[in-house]
Amino acid sequence: MLLTIDIGNTNITVGLYQGQTLGPRWRIRTIHDKTADEYGILLEQLFRHRGFQPEHVNGAAIASVVPPLTPVFVQACREYVGQAALVVDAGVRTGVRIRYDNPREVGADRVVDVAAVQALYHLPACVVDFGTATTFDAISAEGDYLGGAIAPGIGIAAQALFERTAKLPRVELTRPPSVIGRNTPHSMQSGLLFGYVGLVEGMVARFKAELGPETQVIATGGLAEIIARETEVIEVVDPWLTLHGLRIVYELNCDSSTRA
Repeated sequence: MLLTIDIGNTNITVGLYQGQTLGPRWRIRTIHDKTADEYGILLEQLFRHRGFQPEHVNGAAIASVVPPLTPVFVQACREYVGQAALVVDAGVRTGVRIRYDNPREVGADRVVDVAAVQALYHLPACVVDFGTATTFDAISAEGDYLGGAIAPGIGIAAQALFERTAKLPRVELTRPPSVIGRNTPHSMQSGLLFGYVGLVEGMVARFKAELGPETQVIATGGLAEIIARETEVIEVVDPWLTLHGLRIVYELNCDSSTRA
C-alpha cells in the first residue's frame, strides 16, 4: 500500500492506496508544534481504526506547503511506517512543465494537482482549491502549468470578520435560508458563501476567456462541495485531488517493483 500525505496550513490529508484505488482517507488539523512521535502515533491509530497495520505500507509520498512539518513527517514515516518518504520538491519528476516566472514559487500541492488533472480529466483546465487560501490554477491544453490566482480563503475571511469587528459573531459556514439575511449570523453566512460563489464565477469566466470556453473546472479542498452546490461553473468536485496527484508522482519516481 502507498501512504500519501498532503500537509497544508490548516489541514493535513492522508490517504492509503491499494494500487490505483484510494482506500481509507482522513483529514486532520495541522498542528505546527507536534513532534514526529505524536504524528507517528496518530498515523498508527488511524490505520488500526480502519483495520490496517503500518507494515501494510510499502511506500510513502509527501507534498507540503509547511516547511517545518516536512522533516517531522519524513521522520514519522521512517520510524512508525518503516518507509523513506518521497517528498515532492524541485528534484522530483512530476511530468508537469511549469511556465511560472519562478517555478520554485509554485507550491508542491499545486504541482501534484496538475499531475492528477493531466491523468484524470480533460484539458485545458482550471483547478479551484478551497483551502487556507482559495487558489485558481490554469493548465493549458498541452498540460503545462501556466499560473493562477490566489485569494484569501473562506475560513480566513470568516475569522477576520470575527476578530476585527466588535459585534460580529463567529459563524458556521452553512447555507442561510435566503441571500438576504434577516439576522446577523445569516447575513454573514450569505456574504461568505454567496460572496465566494460570486468570486469563483467571476474568476472562472476570466480564466475561460484566456484558456478557452472548453476549459474544464475542477474544485478540490475541504469546502469544495459546499461551494459547488451553489454554482454551475464547477463541473467536477474531487476533494482528494492532491492525494491522486501524489500517487501519480510517486509512480513516476519509483520502480514498479516497489509500488503498492
